[in-house]
Amino acid sequence: MAKVEKRTTIVDVARDAGVSYKTVSRVLNGEPHVKPDLQKRVLEAAKRLNYHPNLLAQGLVSRRSYLIGLVYENPSASYVVELQKGVLDRLSSERYRLVVIPVRSISEHAGEVVGLLRSAALDGVVLAPPASDHPVILEGLRATGMPFARIAPTRLLDIGPNNLIDDVAAARETAAYIIGLGHRAIAIIKGDATHHSSEARLIGYSQAFAAAKLELRLDWIEQGDFTFDSGYAAAKTLLSGAARPTAILAQNDDMAVGVLMAARDLGLSVPGDVSITGFDDAEVSRIVWPRLTTVQQPVFDMAASSADMLLTQLTGDEPIHDRMHAHKLIIRESAGPPPPT
Repeated sequence: MAKVEKRTTIVDVARDAGVSYKTVSRVLNGEPHVKPDLQKRVLEAAKRLNYHPNLLAQGLVSRRSYLIGLVYENPSASYVVELQKGVLDRLSSERYRLVVIPVRSISEHAGEVVGLLRSAALDGVVLAPPASDHPVILEGLRATGMPFARIAPTRLLDIGPNNLIDDVAAARETAAYIIGLGHRAIAIIKGDATHHSSEARLIGYSQAFAAAKLELRLDWIEQGDFTFDSGYAAAKTLLSGAARPTAILAQNDDMAVGVLMAARDLGLSVPGDVSITGFDDAEVSRIVWPRLTTVQQPVFDMAASSADMLLTQLTGDEPIHDRMHAHKLIIRESAGPPPPT
């Protein structure tokens, strides 16, 4: 039978450093008023003995689990990766660990989510859209007293803390750019209807159309769900008619890539026959050809900021305020002037 290696304890570190175990505890917990030379001896001993704190034991003492949850629904893999990377980056120097909680349909299971989070014994939770907008989840967490931080909410903004992006302005800027290239026959592929950002982006497009005195054709607005397949299917419908748009505004990059593939399958060139825009600036927008004109949404930064807000709530170090994150229109090769008539 293989020999099981004995776990290094706080007592072992104290013995090696020549201090009391209480001093080791104070150093490892970052408590103030520890002499620098003692702090150095303890940290060197911990490193030498390859000591790692027992989070379960710490949690029993402090009545914390040291677990932070991340709730999301978005089917875009690139979006989810950026969410996780952002939270993990902020937690990398902390004792907290991340618990990822995907939910198939927030709208159908909102009533179960709060109970799930409570049963997971989390210290706090980051809510990504559409959970960050759902009143049942927000009120449930507030009633239980579980700290939370929201990513890109579009309503109930008095329930915070929030990390915000101006979806309306970002979409308006995108549509205005396409209109400025000379396009007048412009179609739209919306994202999941349960995500309120989809409606906000449609409002932004509409504002740009109104400013240019262009008609927003309802028959050229297709419903997608933020997936490649939905973008492909919507584009096939839009581009197969007798009259087809010269530009398609997709509300995320996965759908925009679906549009790109549909155009190629129909023998259309991009941007020669049809221009395409996305939203998010996900990795896929940079590796397809032509590369996508899109909106850079700082998902990583918003996720990291949300984790930071949770840590601030748990330590009570300073007041927490909403944070507005800037978007940026990234102009690439998928959009150009309309074809000559």
